[in-house]
Amino acid sequence: MIETTIRFATADDAHTICDLIQGLAEYELEPDAVEATPESISAQLRLSQPPFECLLAEVGDEVRGFALFFHNYSTWRGKPGIYLEDLFVPEQHRGVGIGKLLLATLARIAEERDCPRLEWQVLDWNQTAIDFYKILGAKVLNSWLPCRLQGPELSTLATRGATVT
Repeated sequence: MIETTIRFATADDAHTICDLIQGLAEYELEPDAVEATPESISAQLRLSQPPFECLLAEVGDEVRGFALFFHNYSTWRGKPGIYLEDLFVPEQHRGVGIGKLLLATLARIAEERDCPRLEWQVLDWNQTAIDFYKILGAKVLNSWLPCRLQGPELSTLATRGATVT
């Protein structure tokens, strides 16, 4: 494997993070879906409690991949976990261990933070990623289906909610 450094991203990396998010969106056939901007990413990373953390994989001064994650919570375990929102290595940098190193680093962070689980989702058509994750020991949970509310559906349901005091 080539000499790769993994580091936490800072607000100064916002343009790079957005470029990687856009690259992932294009790979996942959703090039127009990205609403995040370098300004929004930078502002969020400057918060005292940012809503996410991001690892960057670098070779020299060139960023070659990222893993963006945040904490979730397991009621059954009674402990926080880590949810990997995005893992992406541009095609020209794949096959040399960068994705594996990002995931291994994230696994180490999970253990250091006493998080018993590291979770993420993978598109059902992305067999290359599914195979990669299985090689690393991940279990693909076919019995769990992701659910999402957004846009008008979220707003409609919100109007039926109670006021929290």
